[in-house]
Amino acid sequence: MRTPTGTVNRVLRPYLLLAQVPHAFTLLGAGLLARLHQPAINLVLTFLIADRTGSYTAGGVIGGAITVGQAVAGPVRGRAADRAGPTGVLLITGCGYGLGLFAIAFLAGPDSRLPAQWWWLLVPVAFATGLSFPPAGQVGRAVWVRIADGPARQAAFAVEATAQELLFVVSPILAAFVVAVQGAFAATAWCGVIGAAGAVVFAFVLRRAGIDAVPAAGERPGGEPLFAARGFALALGFTCLMIGGVISVDLLLVGWARDRGTPELAGYLAAVWAVGSLIGGLLLGASARRPRLWLRGALVAAGVAVLVPVLPPVADPGSPWLVSAVLLVGGLAIAPTFAANNARIGEIAPAGRRVEAFGWLASAGMVGSAIAAPLTGALLDASGPAAAAAAGTALALAAVCLAAHPSVRTRSAEDTPVP
Repeated sequence: MRTPTGTVNRVLRPYLLLAQVPHAFTLLGAGLLARLHQPAINLVLTFLIADRTGSYTAGGVIGGAITVGQAVAGPVRGRAADRAGPTGVLLITGCGYGLGLFAIAFLAGPDSRLPAQWWWLLVPVAFATGLSFPPAGQVGRAVWVRIADGPARQAAFAVEATAQELLFVVSPILAAFVVAVQGAFAATAWCGVIGAAGAVVFAFVLRRAGIDAVPAAGERPGGEPLFAARGFALALGFTCLMIGGVISVDLLLVGWARDRGTPELAGYLAAVWAVGSLIGGLLLGASARRPRLWLRGALVAAGVAVLVPVLPPVADPGSPWLVSAVLLVGGLAIAPTFAANNARIGEIAPAGRRVEAFGWLASAGMVGSAIAAPLTGALLDASGPAAAAAAGTALALAAVCLAAHPSVRTRSAEDTPVP
């Protein structure tokens, strides 16, 4: 029988392992600060553009332009960071991103002289802003591969994935509060300030930690092409499909809540799902065993599948309390799954190409979102939330099939411990 003390020690294990890595918690905190704006940006832009034009579609297009810019530039920014080091890239992109958001805020703000019907002129500005998106996430993940190994590296990815769930809970709430108190213009400007300042702080912390502008010897780009690395393409496919499955749940919750006449319910349900993921990260992320990505992915797929019988039209009108319980339990495997996937990408990618590899990973996730959005919307219109949940399950199961391939499951030679 496991004692309460044993359970607490197990939960704290990753943090104790991470504490043994020099600068680990400073790097983690700075990396999360640099990403604090990310979950809020589409929300504040939707409010900003809708206030100016009266159109949510326009807000979606502007937010989509930023996302496309991020997806296009992710691998390029990563390649630049691998060549010249991350600090310079963070400083340049952070400043460009902040200026881009300020430009959008002033052009779409209440005092703008730009006619509302000319909102489409903001699309290239938004795209350029996305191109300048600071690569804090991909740099932060590549750092763990460089400064930690073995159980400490697994702990680093587990703690980061769990902490990131807090961003997806806290950031939209803070953004909504600023919108309510100061307005969408101020919220957009604050996102610009935090995005730029966070990138600068992260660059400073990296330099203080000795991970400065000059790559370590033997870690400069070159050698084997990234997509020739065993299992890399399949791991990207896993990311694309799994994120598509997860995003479909976020979208169907919005549709279901709106159809019930209680749109505020969507935010509550999304928070419950994030809390489930946070709890799962604290529990499963503390495991001392090497994670099996396909098994964790299968648990995510099961969590999405269980939504099918509790949503309309299978269960009509559906119980928010029952759906909340399903989301809380079903979300347990999400953070551990993405932590294991990030660790696997770090193992697969050749030395000197890891920031670029995580850039491709981010782009794959955005492609998954682009696949899930129209598919979920069409199924919501045609058949209802249960059908959308079934489609999300199918995407997640397809991801599991990719993760089960031996090239993804097997540890690379350079990461195999010496007896």
